[in-house]
Amino acid sequence: MRLITCENYAEMSKAAGLMVAGQIALKPNSVLGLATGSTPEGLYAELSRMYANKDLDFSEVKTFNLDEYYPIDRANDQSYYYFMNQHLYSKVNLKAENVHIPNGSAANAEAECVAYDKLIDDNCGIDLQILGIGNNGHIAFNEPAGELSAGTHLVKLTENTIEANSRFFASADDVPRTALTSGMATIMKARKIILMVSGANKREPLAKLLAGKITTDCPVTMLSMHSDVTIIADKAAMGG
Repeated sequence: MRLITCENYAEMSKAAGLMVAGQIALKPNSVLGLATGSTPEGLYAELSRMYANKDLDFSEVKTFNLDEYYPIDRANDQSYYYFMNQHLYSKVNLKAENVHIPNGSAANAEAECVAYDKLIDDNCGIDLQILGIGNNGHIAFNEPAGELSAGTHLVKLTENTIEANSRFFASADDVPRTALTSGMATIMKARKIILMVSGANKREPLAKLLAGKITTDCPVTMLSMHSDVTIIADKAAMGG
């Protein structure tokens, strides 16, 4: 596990951007696993800037997002598809057929989850997975629990996560209570992982990961078992 400590959020975003750009330069048809939320916004801005400057080409890249609220229409301005389109899809030359995100409008959530994992496998898996971390240590929507699901699945969101995500909605009552999310096995199959961590409110789960002890009560600690993880954290998250 490699740890890169950055001065601030902007520096962290640039460092992550350079790593993703390097992956695409070495393998133009890379399969990227993407995350939503406030943490990767700076990364997507960096990638968009590099594309605008003709330093990056996404024409062969394929993307798979970790999760999506359920049920929700992709046209809803709070859907993760809408978020990704606003921050990345519409700003670079990704082909529409190469962009994948769980279908929040699927009639059968279980069938959608099975199909999504198969689609990832059919594309030879994720080359580089971007992750953020929740205040309670969740990654994607894999929440602290006695047991964690392996594959993509429908999950009931915890009150902690609903409260944290309520800043994006008019009120906490508007936050969906369930979501489709990649499971721990799906995430751990990625060949490389970048974990982005920003802010003092992420110190505790980051410290638990760095301590090297694994517990389902803090799902991010599972990354200790992966062979190629780079943590990019700002000083606030590191406690500096």
